Amino acid sequence: MKAIVQHRYGSPDVLEFTDVDLPAVKDDEVLVRVRAAAVNHADWVMTRGMPYAARLAFGLRRPTTTVRGRDVAGQVEAVGAKVTRFRPGDEVYAETDAGSFAEYTRVPEGLLALKPANLTFEQAAAVPVAAIAALQALRDRGKVRPGQRVLINGASGGVGTFAVQLAKALGAEVTGVCSTRNLDLVRSIGADHVVDYSREDFTTGGRRYDLIVDLAGNRPLSACRRALTPTGTLVLSSGGGGRWFGPLRRIVSALAVSPFVRQSLRPHTATRSKDDLAVLTELIEAGKVTPAIDRTYPLSEAAEALRYFVEEHARAKIVITV
Repeated sequence: MKAIVQHRYGSPDVLEFTDVDLPAVKDDEVLVRVRAAAVNHADWVMTRGMPYAARLAFGLRRPTTTVRGRDVAGQVEAVGAKVTRFRPGDEVYAETDAGSFAEYTRVPEGLLALKPANLTFEQAAAVPVAAIAALQALRDRGKVRPGQRVLINGASGGVGTFAVQLAKALGAEVTGVCSTRNLDLVRSIGADHVVDYSREDFTTGGRRYDLIVDLAGNRPLSACRRALTPTGTLVLSSGGGGRWFGPLRRIVSALAVSPFVRQSLRPHTATRSKDDLAVLTELIEAGKVTPAIDRTYPLSEAAEALRYFVEEHARAKIVITV
């Protein structure tokens, strides 16, 4: 089968479009014929191997998983001997560790869900990683409640476009922070208010929020705290940093400050969950959440898709069609 393969760390140029063996599924796994996949920040981290600390998980000298991609939407091709929930032909979606920039991939049955009936494969592929990250940031870390004022910093990105819609679905009043070119996009997905960060600093505007989900990491912790209510919550899901540890310094600073203030400063790392995919499926089929897609690329141009994702500061999701 054809796949996008990486044997060393570096720029998107290290990604090769080549032939590899068909994945062998275990008894509790499903072989999925990939119809679409999506680009995520994790793909960029794994391609570069930076921050260097990430190589402790991905491989010290070279990536241990050679096929890139995590989001997948497609059709069940075959099932392992112990699989009971799926059968060949089912339309499914999930996040996989086995790599999804390929014609086929394997997914544990426990992580797979039926694709929302009202989505195309391209739309469905945009959901798992980004939407689960947004849902868990709002519901689990942010403890969002109806009527609260919620600000999404980085509202036009892959996670941000889901966070705006999910915060609205959970009953919040939502402010989205983005660039000038993305104001209309953020309005169109339901934001009550939008802030153009090139013209206005949300941390100095005088408005206070019950919850800030920081997906951009471009404002100091002290400034973000000024934009919170006295007992508000700041959820940190990104941030800059050096070549070695990336956003770890920002996370450590938040953890060090949090015990001494009334506000809650909570770092966030998403975890895969078929139950959360089921929640998202219900919201999508009810019309409360719709994936936003910037552009699509064929599998053979996955390296260009990743380059665009980084260099052009892609809005919403970038999808790979197979």
